[in-house]
Amino acid sequence: MEKRTIWLLLLLLPLALIVAAYDAFSSEPTYSGLSIEGFNYTPYNLDRFVITDKYGNTASGGGDLMPGSGQGRLSCCYKLKGTDFTIDWYVYDADLAIKAIDAQQPIQDIHEITQVHLPPTKVPGGAGSRILGLHFYPDDHIEFEFRHDLGGTRIFYAEVWGWLRKTHNPLLNPDDERDSVVFRKIARLAAGGWIKYHLADTRDLKQYVYFKLLNSKFDEHPAVQKILSETKDKPGAFGAAMEALPAPIVEELKTGKFEHVQSSKKNTNDAIFNSRDIPMLPTKNIGSTRRVSAMRLT
Repeated sequence: MEKRTIWLLLLLLPLALIVAAYDAFSSEPTYSGLSIEGFNYTPYNLDRFVITDKYGNTASGGGDLMPGSGQGRLSCCYKLKGTDFTIDWYVYDADLAIKAIDAQQPIQDIHEITQVHLPPTKVPGGAGSRILGLHFYPDDHIEFEFRHDLGGTRIFYAEVWGWLRKTHNPLLNPDDERDSVVFRKIARLAAGGWIKYHLADTRDLKQYVYFKLLNSKFDEHPAVQKILSETKDKPGAFGAAMEALPAPIVEELKTGKFEHVQSSKKNTNDAIFNSRDIPMLPTKNIGSTRRVSAMRLT
């Protein structure tokens, strides 16, 4: 029996050496000792996600990240290889989840499958200092980013909500709802601003959400359309221009008495984000995204 075991080990040893040598000399990049960090910019709670490469290696993260959160949450340590990755991820609408719990029903997840291509990237440092951040955007696309710290959040929904709560609370919360409910409302509106105009700067989003609360069709005003055109791809410029709007235009926005100009990008997500049904966000053609509903028991 001992001889058979030795012969078996001798036979398998060359195969193991070949696999190791192939892995070492493969042109595909290999990232080892990775920590994984998720950043959630969707208007829903990010429950969990799993990254898989074409060699079968996996890495995972998540942890019920609320909209705009993720900074400082890590999972470690993983190895990924190649340039093409599949991300399985799950989100859920917290407002609908509360209703499901109250009705003693299972929470319904939204299951996304997204393909991401990452060109070969040099990542210095060792295990524990190599952080792969995944940025989950409102249009369902995901961006990878290698980092060396726990920061990196790109959209701050909490700051938008906090400013509105401090400066325009009667407009923000006329029905005196719970802070968590109002926060998620603001996250949905801000996410719509990103989808429609790619607004990510906090100053821009503060003004976008404020005027959205003031008049849901504020961006159909000719003056606002002009501002949107002139400030495109200039972070902070939209917010500054909206802050300086002349009083007569602000009054027109409040009353809705102005000539409406249809935006060049019709925001079909306004109805989606404010729907009380299970939301289904549109897919951007970055790789492919497939959507599957899944039931999760509480």
